[in-house]
Amino acid sequence: MKIENLKKANVGYTNTPLEFMENLSKKLGKGNLYIKRDDMSGLALGGNKTRKLEYLVQFAIDNGYTALMTFGGVQTNHGRLTVAAAVKYGLKPILVLKGKKPDYLSGNLLLDRLMGADIYFVDYSSAENLPKTERQIIEKKFLQECADKIVKKYEIQGEKVLSIPVGGQGVIGSAGYAMFVPEIMKQMKEQNITAKYLVCGYGSTGTFAGLWAGAKYFNAPFEVIGIPIEPDYTPVEDTVKSINEINKFFDMGFTCEKKDLHLEIGSDPIPYGGTNYNEPDIETQKNLELMASTEAIILDPCYTGKIFRGFVDLIEKEIIPANENVILLHSGGAPGLFGKEHCDSLQKLLWSDEEKDHVTVMKL
Repeated sequence: MKIENLKKANVGYTNTPLEFMENLSKKLGKGNLYIKRDDMSGLALGGNKTRKLEYLVQFAIDNGYTALMTFGGVQTNHGRLTVAAAVKYGLKPILVLKGKKPDYLSGNLLLDRLMGADIYFVDYSSAENLPKTERQIIEKKFLQECADKIVKKYEIQGEKVLSIPVGGQGVIGSAGYAMFVPEIMKQMKEQNITAKYLVCGYGSTGTFAGLWAGAKYFNAPFEVIGIPIEPDYTPVEDTVKSINEINKFFDMGFTCEKKDLHLEIGSDPIPYGGTNYNEPDIETQKNLELMASTEAIILDPCYTGKIFRGFVDLIEKEIIPANENVILLHSGGAPGLFGKEHCDSLQKLLWSDEEKDHVTVMKL
């Protein structure tokens, strides 16, 4: 099947804005900087997973599924959007979250509950002191056992559960970002924009893999650069395999090798991916403030803040050549900014010194 002929559901808005970041471009002084606003995709406060869910929901409908189940961290953006897509199409939303149940409801998790998701926490804490390799094996096995039990529970109730991988990663989901490419190319032509680079996140890799495949297939004028969103990121070999699976499934006519992919990691002591997944770090926080104070665009501390940090650093250090035009993919995720751990951490940066924070108390 040709990827252009793949059916999709109307889950959210595509043709999201492509905007010039005038203030940031002036501040950095290195070229014209643009942003593709996939945070404005409409579904439950938006985000990049909307594009993947258009195809995944259509697959579910076509194959008689009655429930969508997916996985992620406690503050997963993909989970929030999967819940929203399920609700919109009358499917049962099920989340399987890796970690302890938080004592305080906040961020994406609050939205998940508002939308009526069934939530299961898979608590690995008893294995946290084991050696890394042993721990990962045990955690993977336990997660699969839990998922099997959950599916069986709903099947007994008469449901048919579609299990969606972390981040919507996979051939069907990645089609959403392969088909993103002709959309942005059309916008670039209409706005007379030339750009040699498109910078995006590199996490569960479905977005990156889809973008790379789409850029190759549609002869995009830009190179896709991935910024890992955690220090322990997905091996490049796994992403190459995913891209070649997309090519094979849709007969796209290319082959991907490890040398073809462009990732930028950053340097110590804190790489672009921060100190850990969804863990507050000061460098990411500074870049959240930079984007908000120049362009009034809100990023999140788990994904887009880290991607933007890499974006800025590549431009300032001229790893991306000086005066080249660049596009940043804003993949959404702002609700994660309001997770308790991040709100607590941001107090020091933004709310601890009245003079520095430009806060004045005028008493009667």
